[in-house]
Amino acid sequence: MMREKLYSVFVCFLFSTILPFTVNAQKDSRFEVSKNLDIFNALVKEVEMFYVDSVDVEKLMRKGIDAMLNDLDPYTEYIPEQDMDDLKYMTTGEYGGIGSYIRQREEGVIIAEPFEGMPAELAGLKAGDRILRIDTTDVSSFSSDQVSSLLKGVPNTKMQLTIQRPGEKKPRKFDLIRKQILVDQVTYYGVRENGVGYIQLKGFTDKSAQEVKNAFEDLRKNKGIKSLVLDLRSNGGGLLESAVQIVNMFVPKGKEVVSTRGKIKQWDRTYRTSNEPLDTVMPIAVLINGASASAAEIVSGALQDMDRAVLVGQRSFGKGLVQSTRELPYNGSVKITMSKYYIPSGRCIQQIDYSHRKADGSVAAIPDSLTSVFYTSNGRPVRDGGGVRPEFEVEETKVPTLMYYLVTDYVLFDFVTDWVQKHPKIAPVEDFVVTDEDFEAFKAYAKEKNFTYDRQSEKALKTLKEVAEFEGYLDGDTTLITALKAQITPDLERDFDRFKDQITKILGSEIVKRYYFQKGELIESLKDDDVLKKAIEVLSTPELYKKTLNATEEQKETALAKGHSLGLMALLSVPVGVFC
Repeated sequence: MMREKLYSVFVCFLFSTILPFTVNAQKDSRFEVSKNLDIFNALVKEVEMFYVDSVDVEKLMRKGIDAMLNDLDPYTEYIPEQDMDDLKYMTTGEYGGIGSYIRQREEGVIIAEPFEGMPAELAGLKAGDRILRIDTTDVSSFSSDQVSSLLKGVPNTKMQLTIQRPGEKKPRKFDLIRKQILVDQVTYYGVRENGVGYIQLKGFTDKSAQEVKNAFEDLRKNKGIKSLVLDLRSNGGGLLESAVQIVNMFVPKGKEVVSTRGKIKQWDRTYRTSNEPLDTVMPIAVLINGASASAAEIVSGALQDMDRAVLVGQRSFGKGLVQSTRELPYNGSVKITMSKYYIPSGRCIQQIDYSHRKADGSVAAIPDSLTSVFYTSNGRPVRDGGGVRPEFEVEETKVPTLMYYLVTDYVLFDFVTDWVQKHPKIAPVEDFVVTDEDFEAFKAYAKEKNFTYDRQSEKALKTLKEVAEFEGYLDGDTTLITALKAQITPDLERDFDRFKDQITKILGSEIVKRYYFQKGELIESLKDDDVLKKAIEVLSTPELYKKTLNATEEQKETALAKGHSLGLMALLSVPVGVFC
């Protein structure tokens, strides 16, 4: 009885001290918001009225908004009315237009990649075509954003493009009809050796789950696959609900996939599988890399936590933040980070701590020493705070500087554009091979264009020499600097031969893409893919697969001692339109 009275007194004391403090804190926060908005409003008015030159208020305000939100994290952003189509594209993969990637170059905007079966490709537009006019508008000096806004529009509306094709003197004109462009998220699926099915998913829209389902059912029923590889490499994420639906295909109904927790506790949610699965026993390997993020990490992390799949590749990006859209005045929106997500083991894989910035404004990754251990369904240890780590890590081949500049300086692109004009047809993707003659022709082309690279190391060496001379370390002896310079000075002949295999691979992918589009490019890239090879090896060895997913007796005892369990979150309703 005495204990109950003491407990009542403590609760009353708690409410009488903490509750008023909380209310006062909220009042103070609201006052600060109101005060600073008044100051900001007055400041903008004063600048607009009295600044010596005319001020573009909309442009000025957009810079201020973007700078403010960028200081929070890279994912919270303002979306004005004119950019709402981009938000729709993120969630649906659909837009009205001609179906092509475009790029900005010094000489103007070019067609970079027409999509298979879309108006641009059907009309005969090619990669490398420079856009001169859209209908009667001269766009030769326009930015890619300006050109894009003119190319997009209501489906079934007509337009005329005037383009300049490389190697031709006279411009060409093309009549096109815009259509609703639907970009498939499953770029390719098929059967590899040993009856292993393969599905590549590049993003999470509201149609991704259905595309994966259709691909899997076709592979299982019509191709007789025995196991499955789900490729989520370089998949930057998308809709959280889509990730939950895909996990649901391979685990029983009622399983917790992910939970979200934020500042407003009433909005915390737990997402569970709500449908009967397609398959719960087929061996699965998920491929991930450093560019696999958010929704891709939910799928891979949840399947790992449930011991439903093995992961192969490299550690994932580490984005454990969730964004939702909120409407703003004048038909705009803000995509704002509202919570963090936690996968079934209870871990959050967010790697960057945006809430604690250094004095210079930079942010740092959470060191491995500060991460915590969690446990999968079978008791295997996994860690938080650093992305999702695969069971089978395959070292990613480092891309040399030479390769970077071959792509970004358009040397590769322009060579292939010229190559394609001389080769109307090529062999099927599976049989296509870049010959030594093609490789040597590419090397000669780079030389002819006076291609340069290794610019960063050259600058760093120059700085090192100046500092060493200033501090008196060289004393007139520059032997070491000279030797180092000889090592890092670009030698195109030497470096082309050194990285021949890698150069041949990207050359082959770019050539194949011109004839067989994104599907062909992916098939070409899977040739000699070490990560895929490892996944097939694991799936083709049942003992290895089972052993990998089972914890050792020592791990099980540790997990039990830590009180490990799954499924503690209550089932709550699921909101719509949440981004990861």
